[in-house]
Amino acid sequence: MSSEVKDDHVFKALAHPRRRMILDELKDGPKTTGTLCEIHADMDRCTVMMHLKVLEDAGLVVARREGRERWNHLDALPIKRIHDRWISEYATHAVSILDRLKADLV
Repeated sequence: MSSEVKDDHVFKALAHPRRRMILDELKDGPKTTGTLCEIHADMDRCTVMMHLKVLEDAGLVVARREGRERWNHLDALPIKRIHDRWISEYATHAVSILDRLKADLV
């Protein structure tokens, strides 16, 4: 799969606020699917699983089974790749513009 297609999957996964909320929960450490369902009690289990599947397909969540439990782990590397490719370049450009503006004002 090309890096462009992978990026598309990451952007799609991050586009939904519920999936971003799930990722925020996983920043603190891995959680079972049951725990995520309890945290997001306003969604049924199937909906939580659907969101986890999209996150898994994007490489943002890695699931590991332990007995009857499914542990979901955050993998932030796809987000870092997006940052490195898109955000850092634009941020560098913006900082250089601000630096020139500051120099012109002084």
